[in-house]
Amino acid sequence: MTLLSPRPDLWTLDPGVLHLNHGSYGAVPRRTQELMAALRTETEANPMAWFRSVADQLTTSRLELASYLRTDPAGFALVPNASAGVTVALATLPIPSGSRIVLTNHAYGAVRYAAERFAKAKGAKVVVVDVPLEADDETVVSLIAPRLDQASVLIVDQISSATAMVFPIGDLVALCREHDVAIVVDGAHAPALIDAPAADGADFWTGNFHKWPASPRATAGLVVAEKWRTETLPLIVSWSEYDERLPERFDMQGTYDYVPWIAAPESLRVLDELDWPVRRTQLSNLIDEGARIIAKALATGVAEVTRPAATMRLVELPSSVDLTAAEAFKVRVSRELKAEITMTGFDGRGFIRLSAHAYNSLEDYKSLAERLPALL
Repeated sequence: MTLLSPRPDLWTLDPGVLHLNHGSYGAVPRRTQELMAALRTETEANPMAWFRSVADQLTTSRLELASYLRTDPAGFALVPNASAGVTVALATLPIPSGSRIVLTNHAYGAVRYAAERFAKAKGAKVVVVDVPLEADDETVVSLIAPRLDQASVLIVDQISSATAMVFPIGDLVALCREHDVAIVVDGAHAPALIDAPAADGADFWTGNFHKWPASPRATAGLVVAEKWRTETLPLIVSWSEYDERLPERFDMQGTYDYVPWIAAPESLRVLDELDWPVRRTQLSNLIDEGARIIAKALATGVAEVTRPAATMRLVELPSSVDLTAAEAFKVRVSRELKAEITMTGFDGRGFIRLSAHAYNSLEDYKSLAERLPALL
């Protein structure tokens, strides 16, 4: 396999900072930024003409993004983020009083809050299934299966934000079909890390393009199974509300900023030119080695996740680190070490969740390993 060199030149990231948390807010390539700037200039040159052109431009972009996911464009709508996609799904699905909305303990915080809101409104109950980091696919299914009694919805991560664990979506879709339970897949991290991530036939799948595809923020997709397309409506009532087709009724949300959605495919072309499938494999090896180096420096270990995401790893923090002060600690790391990281807690343990993208090199992780112990 050809060894590909890091390409920080394709981004405008501050070279004086260690950028090791692409998994939170992403980073938009220089070329996509330039396209966004040109589109915004066009907008302000003649706003009336711009908004007359938006619908056609959105259609072109949406079809490209659906093709990238290898999903049916008739069931693919644009939404601002995966949290919005999950909320749309919960607003669409029948949730009878007394039923259960089932989650795992890996669920994203905002998704759990959404489940709690809808459970309260519908008289349902949120049930959380504890799934260990080291659980294999068979164990995941066996732990969730008995909790689907009286359930109306299962919400499950494709790749958990908190733990970088990959869940067996195909097996869980089959399980839900057996129990006549709707399944909503939070695929926030899946685009560009999993090929055809929406192909397993979930009732709803949603994922962000601003993470690993490096598209502009506020760009995400919602894939809706055919049986739900008529009932699925955008969260904002606008002029497109009564369009009979699913994608178009999500397109036009009044004076929303459509530039990120229109520019998003440009980042996919950047990834294509980076030979992304090869690079993704190399980034997986890079993050393995980088995580080992940092864990050794902290005298801890790398979390033993059975199926970790390709480009994220968890490095355990020393027990002396106060997780309740995680935000303050991240600010210190940013200010004093010129490094951007994120921290996560799971099952009483604290971790640094490391990321790798095309602009990273092994020297980034070595540099953090040299600097970080002094702050602990």
